Parts: sequence; C-alpha cells; structure tokens
Amino acid sequence: MSVFNDRKYVVMAIFVTICLVFIGRLFYIQVFNDDYKLSANNNVLRYVTDYPARGLVYDRNGKLLVYNEAAYDLMVTPKQIKNLDTMSLCNIIGMTKEDFIKKVKAARQYSPYKASVLAAQLSNSTYATLQEKLYTFRGFYVQSRTLRKYPTKIAGHTFGYVGEVSDKVVEKDSYYKSGDYIGISGIEKAYEKELRGKKGLKILMVDVFNRTKGHFKEGKYDTIAVTGANLISTIDAELQAYGEKLFQNKTGGLVAIDPKTGEILACISAPGYDPNLLVGRERTKNYYKLLKDPLQPLFNRALMAYYPPGSTFKLVNDLIALKEGVLSSEKTYPCPGGYHMAGHTVKCDGRHGNISLRPAIQHSCNTYHCYVFRSIVDNPKFGSTKLGYTNWREHVLRFGVGKKMYTDLPQELKGNVPSMDYYDKIFGKDRWRSSTIVSLGIGQGELGITPLQMANIMAIVANKGYFHTPHIIKKIGNSNEHSKMFEKKNYTGIEKEYFDMVYDGMQDVLERGTAAGSRVKGINILGKTGTAQNPHGKDHSLFVAFAPRENPKIAIGLMVENGGWGASWAAPIGTLMIEKYLNDTIARKELEKRMFDGVVYPPHYKVGTEFEEKTAKKDSSKTVSKNKKEDNKKEDSKKKKDKKEVSEKKKSSDTETKKPAAEKKSEKGASEKPETIEKNSPKKGDKDKKKKVENKSDKKSDSSKEKTTKKETVQSKKNTPQKEIAPAQIKKDATQIDSTKK
Repeated sequence: MSVFNDRKYVVMAIFVTICLVFIGRLFYIQVFNDDYKLSANNNVLRYVTDYPARGLVYDRNGKLLVYNEAAYDLMVTPKQIKNLDTMSLCNIIGMTKEDFIKKVKAARQYSPYKASVLAAQLSNSTYATLQEKLYTFRGFYVQSRTLRKYPTKIAGHTFGYVGEVSDKVVEKDSYYKSGDYIGISGIEKAYEKELRGKKGLKILMVDVFNRTKGHFKEGKYDTIAVTGANLISTIDAELQAYGEKLFQNKTGGLVAIDPKTGEILACISAPGYDPNLLVGRERTKNYYKLLKDPLQPLFNRALMAYYPPGSTFKLVNDLIALKEGVLSSEKTYPCPGGYHMAGHTVKCDGRHGNISLRPAIQHSCNTYHCYVFRSIVDNPKFGSTKLGYTNWREHVLRFGVGKKMYTDLPQELKGNVPSMDYYDKIFGKDRWRSSTIVSLGIGQGELGITPLQMANIMAIVANKGYFHTPHIIKKIGNSNEHSKMFEKKNYTGIEKEYFDMVYDGMQDVLERGTAAGSRVKGINILGKTGTAQNPHGKDHSLFVAFAPRENPKIAIGLMVENGGWGASWAAPIGTLMIEKYLNDTIARKELEKRMFDGVVYPPHYKVGTEFEEKTAKKDSSKTVSKNKKEDNKKEDSKKKKDKKEVSEKKKSSDTETKKPAAEKKSEKGASEKPETIEKNSPKKGDKDKKKKVENKSDKKSDSSKEKTTKKETVQSKKNTPQKEIAPAQIKKDATQIDSTKK
C-alpha cells in the first residue's frame, strides 16, 4: 500500500513538473519573448517610411532651379518571402538572378524583419508593370520616393548631388537608415538638414496576398512627413548660364559677387557637367565617366583650384605699402626694363623710366612692384626680414587669402600664402631675404589663390576696405534670419583714402592700359589683368574687376587655364559678364561670338591623353605583329620544298630586319601630332597682332608677366621641390596638368 502511494506521488510530481514547464514557457513567450509577436505583426502589419519631398531651390529672381520628380524603390522584407517566382520578378525589374540573390542575402543580414531596398529608383513604366503583379510577390512592396531634377542644367558644382547614405553616416546619425538619400556635395550637402525635411511613418495592414487593407487602428500611430524648406539662392540664373556658355571649350573658374552683401551672383567651374547626369539609376555609370575625363569636370575650380594670381595681386601689395607708409601716389621707381638685384632679374617688357603708382598699375610694371614689395618687407621699423614678412603676410590674410572665409559652400579651400617657417625649411633659417622671394611682389612664387578669393579681393577694393562673407543662399523658407549671419563686415585695416589712389590706375587699365580692348561704353569698369606662369604649358589668363566705380554692384575674379595674356581671354569674358549683369544686353556681339567659339584647352589634351597615346602604340604594335605573321605564312608556302632549318633561319632574319622598321614607323606616327601642333600653334607675338581688340600696351604689359624671370623659376626649382610648394589640395589644381595626364 505504501509502495502504491509512493508511485502515486511520483506520477503527480511528473505531471506537475510538466505543467510548470509548459506554463513557464507560455509565460516566457507571451511576456519576455517578442519573436512570435513580431512574426505575427510582420505578417499583418507593414511599417512604411513616408519620405518627405526635399526643399526646392530658386534663384535670386524667383526662377525654379531644382525640383523633385517621383521615383519608386522596390522594398523587401526577407522573413516574409514565400513561394517566390524569382525569374518573373527579375525580368520585371531588369535584374539578374545572381544580383537578386546577393541583394536578398544582404537584406537578410541587415535585418530579416525590417524592409530594405532591393531595387532603387524604378522607372514609371517598370513601376506600372510591377504594380499589376505585386500581390503575387509576398514580402515585397513599392516605396514612393523623390529624385532631384534640374531644369536649367546649370551650376552642377554649386548645387551638388544627392546619393545613397553610407554605412558610416548611418552609424553616426540615427536619423538615417540604409537606403536613405543624403546630400553629398554643394548646396545639397551644405543645407542637408534644411532640405531633407522630416520623415513620417505609416503602419498599414496587409492580407495574405500582400494587399494593403488600410491603416492600423485608423492611422492612430502614423506620423506625418514634413517637407523640406525651400531655399532662395543668391545665384542669377541668366548670368550663370551666360558665364557657362562663355567658358564652353575652356578650363578655368569664375566667381561674381555683389560687394554690398557678399551674395555670389555666379559660380562657374569649367568644364562643368549637367547635374541631371548624377540622378537616377545611371548616376554611378555617369559618375565614373566624369571621373575618368582628363579635364576633371568634377573638380570645382572656382572654390578648390589654387592659381598664382599674377599681376592681379599687385593691387594688394600697393594697398599694403600705402597703409605701411612706404609708398605714396607720387613716389617713383626706375624701370630700365627689369628689376635687378643680387644676380636676380625680374624682366619687364617696357622701359618705363621713372614711373609712379597710377601708370605702374595701368602698364602693369613688374619692376615697380618688385620695389614696392621689398619696401614692405624691408621696412626699417621692423628691423628684420622675418618681422617685415610676417607683417606683410598678416595683411594678406585679412584680404581672405591663405585662410578659409567660411562660406556656406562645403568645398571651399583656403589658398596658400607661404609662412615664415616654410621659407626657413626651404632656404635655411635666416638664409633668405626679400630679394629671395621678390616674385611674391608680382603674384608669382608660392602664392595660390582660388577664383572665389580673387572675386572677394575685388569686393574689398569696391567696398574700400571690408567684405561680407561670400555666400550662396539668401533665404531659408520664410525666415530672414539666415541673411543676418552674413551682415557682419570683415575689415582689412586699410583706410578708405588709399583705395582712391589705386582706383585711378585700375580705371586706366580698361581705358588705355592692358585691357583697353575689353572696355565697355557707358560702364565705368575698374580692373586688372594678369598672366600667371605655368610650367606645364601656356600661361594662364587672369582678370579681376568691379563696376561701376560709384556704387559698385558686381565684383568678379576669373582665370582661364592656358589662356595666355590676361587681355586675350579673361578680360573679355569678365567684361562681358559685367555688361550682361548691368545692362542685360550685349553690345559687343563680335567679341561675344569670339568668346563663345574660342577653344582653349591644355596642349596635351589636343593630342590625346597619355592613356590614348599608349593605346595607339599598343594597337600599332599589334598590327605590325599581325603583318609579320602573314608574311611568314607566305614565305612558308613558297619555301615548302626547302629544309626546315633553312626556313627557320630565314624567318628569324626577316623578323629581325622588319621589326625595327615597323616600330620606327609606329613611333613616328604616334609623335607626329604633337610636333605638328607645336609648329602650327601661333606665336605669342603673332597671336596678339591678329587680335584687333587688343592694343600695343596690352601686349607689352602682359608679356612682361609671361617673361617674368626665368632666374626666379630656376631658383625656386633649385630650392623648393614642386610638391612642397603647396598643400595636398594644390596637387589637384588643374594648373598642374600632370594630374590630368594620368
């Protein structure tokens, strides 16, 4: 009896234990574990991100420059995929089975329960076809998105582009998730937070056939997407388009600024690109095409390219000298045709005799400005070259050169004004003097300035001593707070009266000086031409100006790579831009046509890139080898009766005799083009004679810049390696054409 009772308790204990296990498991599943709940919810509920439309962008006159266009992404939730007809879906969306499997696998690794993008930016026709059969593809649905559209096809560098967010950004910013879009460059990047808006969320109910049955609890838990803010830019769309047309078939950069406000009226980098190329499913393909272009259209020359400012920088040195009291408008220096000091020569194309400030600016006298620079650095009140140079450099930095101005464009670079430590490293401590670096007096040497900084210097001159930080956005949404950020005046410390002394010389430049051929009737333009030495080819053409003299409305700075004299290309383009902005019409139609039709490319680009030359040689060698084989076959057919040893000897002898001749022929063909171009290219003097618009003073003055001392160049090459002259970004500068040859 006792044994039976013991067994009864054992059985009861077993049943109790089993019941406790089941109860515990049920409790765990219902209270602690969400797997089944999530699985059930995922089968019934669909969480759809409601992406807001990005803000629109307008020009300063209200013209629409950037808007949105509907696009569709195919989303996948890996856990919900069942009974899938893979090939049918792949055929509709235009994807291979292998790519499909890879993308689904990647989506499963990201999250089996969360939706991720399988195919982005489907066309309207693809979307329509897919929508008809979407109910048969369980686990898939279409997410509505928007793509950017640029109706005017201008200012690609300024607007930038939008692309898929990277994994690094997803990790850093919780707002983004895989598959989201983000501004990558230009305005799209600088104003990403304002343009993107705020995402919303929709919780939808679906049936077993993947069809939507309405909002969960009538949308109680849905959130509304907030559209991005619209931007009013400072760009004048007509002026921007006109400038890009003037720069077609040329390389360089141009920036135009309203000196009263710092608003950027035009920002041009040539060659440019149609911003629509970097939108949609073809974006990656087009991006790599642009990336491989030897002229580097993706490189923003207006903000990132460092150029020697040449003679345009003489104005800055004149103002600093006037401020320091080492120069006056009446003070003269002798110009015997060049500046000579300690075995150092800076040539000047004119023999100006004793020349003062005003005609020195008009004729761009190199000798005069070498004396001016040395008088600043060797000022007795400083007692040493280093202190004098440091004082000069601090003045230059206050002009916005050699440091960032913190514009609202993300690609701005600071330029280069060499430090005292830099020269100590190159020449040795206390082993350099003002004569060693005298080329800085004429805007050469190690100076590197961007077109944006050139235009800003002109804004300073127009305002007689101060500038507003250049910016590209005027207004965000309906708020005017943004414009107040740029109302601050940045002073250079140079008094107004000194600018009046420089004004007269700048006006003479266009009336009877180096840019007389580009003067505009009815507009009082004050400017300065420049020719920057280029060790990789023809010199660069520069021009800076503002207009009108009283109450200036536009300041401009530009550079045409390999353009030669400043008066040849830069001055005509600059004055046409000013005429267009102030008059809205162009009276100088002949000059305008010449600028439209003109082609100014680096010499190596005309004969083909290094890659193309190598390919041509390779192809020619293949042809030669093919011809050899054919010849050998013919010889074999004729000499069938001969012994094998004799035929082999003849083959080898034929090969040895023919190979050099063939190679010489192919090499000769590959080298003909460069020689022909050099012979046919017009000489600098002859080229100027052909241009009726330019006068003799223009040719004399600008040629002085082009012939600026070879001794200086030799000295800098001896003492400073080219790579050390500028920071890493300078290597990207299109003036260093070596990067283009790769």
